[in-house]
Amino acid sequence: MARGIQLGIQLGLPRPAAATLAALRTPQRIQDFVNALAWNHEADGPTAHGVVEVLGRRQAHCVEGAFVAACALWLAGEPPLLMDMGAARGDVDHVVALFRHRGHWGAISKSNSPFLRYRDPIHRSLRELAISFFPQYVKRRRKTLRTYSVPVDLRRHDPVEWITHRGFCHRMVDRLTGARHFTLVPPGSERELRPIDEIEARSNLLKEYPA
Repeated sequence: MARGIQLGIQLGLPRPAAATLAALRTPQRIQDFVNALAWNHEADGPTAHGVVEVLGRRQAHCVEGAFVAACALWLAGEPPLLMDMGAARGDVDHVVALFRHRGHWGAISKSNSPFLRYRDPIHRSLRELAISFFPQYVKRRRKTLRTYSVPVDLRRHDPVEWITHRGFCHRMVDRLTGARHFTLVPPGSERELRPIDEIEARSNLLKEYPA
């Protein structure tokens, strides 16, 4: 843990924040911590806060939670990897922090929805992992998930861009959306996608943090 705290300080975290994240030694504990952050409703406009700002505000939406989770994984000795999932029909992208266990992929996810959340490390590929989000990634009953990205290794990017940056982390968000993406829906199959059932649509209205 001391090594994780030292790394956190080197990355620009205040010592209390470094100690907090370094204590989260497993993906499950990191997910619990991310879940405990209030949902950022972006009342004053779109945000993409860095880790320090998220911890100060104690609230996050998906990419902000992914930044925190990736940072905690790094302090725990794991690579800080993110995956962007691209949506169609005017829906928004979703970003998750990736981890592996015994060769299988899992994901830490911050979501206000009951469905786009933690994924256990049982997926043999990133495609399998992304497909697990597909059935309930919807807007107005239409399935909107279309692509998933290669893992984006945050060790290759300046911590200023996603840990200590104040304000909107434009560069890091651009790198996520600009990473190589792979298509989930086969060509010509989009029109064949069935809308979700009414009961599924009603369940999708459930929010952990109502506006």
